[in-house]
Amino acid sequence: MSIHLAGSWLDAYLLEKPAAAWDFQPVWAWDRYRVDGRLFAAACLPDAKYGGYGGKRLLTLKCDPGRAALLRAEFPAVLPGFYCDKRCWISVDLDGGVPDDVLRDLCDDSYRLVTAKLSQARRRALGIPIL
Repeated sequence: MSIHLAGSWLDAYLLEKPAAAWDFQPVWAWDRYRVDGRLFAAACLPDAKYGGYGGKRLLTLKCDPGRAALLRAEFPAVLPGFYCDKRCWISVDLDGGVPDDVLRDLCDDSYRLVTAKLSQARRRALGIPIL
């Protein structure tokens, strides 16, 4: 089931990234945020059959594995990535009390990690800053 971020501050924040695009994946009921076809964020509401993920409004983001472990230790609402490689993706329970500034930082990091895999020429063509 989708959580429909449309119109929220989080939706606007994700879409203000250079070349970011939203789409809906109907089979999984995921709101996806992608850059050049590559996922950097996904929002969903898994049902109860998914155990500890069930019933949580989740935002899934790419994350450095070391940082992911630290975040899970600090915030109970940060979980291993739902339906993703749990080493380098996290899922944040949006109702779990993670501060907005931390969530913004995690979104920024996810976008950076994904766009870093693009060539410099492709980043330039998409208007993505080259660091």
